[in-house]
Amino acid sequence: MKEKIYVLDASGIIGGFISSKHKNITIGGVLSEIKDLKSQIAVQSAMDDGKIIIKEPDTDSLNQVQNAIENSGDILRLSEVDMSLVALAVTLKKDYHPLVVTDDYSIQNILKILEIPYQSVLSEGIREVYGWIKICRGCRKKYPADYKWDECEICGSNVYRKRIKK
Repeated sequence: MKEKIYVLDASGIIGGFISSKHKNITIGGVLSEIKDLKSQIAVQSAMDDGKIIIKEPDTDSLNQVQNAIENSGDILRLSEVDMSLVALAVTLKKDYHPLVVTDDYSIQNILKILEIPYQSVLSEGIREVYGWIKICRGCRKKYPADYKWDECEICGSNVYRKRIKK
């Protein structure tokens, strides 16, 4: 049976989650997102004690996550750090049973699509998988989530983003 590990997002660390029973792994980019002194001290202490390990995802996992994000429409909602964190979970899934600790709904959405378990610390978490589209306010034409312009190509009205159930 695969060993259970926790993949920590900044929101998990800030929420006070660092497991003492299992390995805690994160990426370097997550550490740069932690700004409050209390969380920085907790992370540094956990790293000094070997309770948090810094790792980076492999290229295949990054590509897999990129494809999933483009298909879900979350590409505009996830930062490079978010994508790398999810890719780390994909990378670790080969040898471990990863559980991603995050309160970020967009990260949870893509994890649900990739069938990687997650848990929230300070929030309830998502219940369903969502995607995103863009819709013209005037003529209601629908565009893909990565449509780059703010105006409709048909009528020139503003385009807004809308969440849809997958």
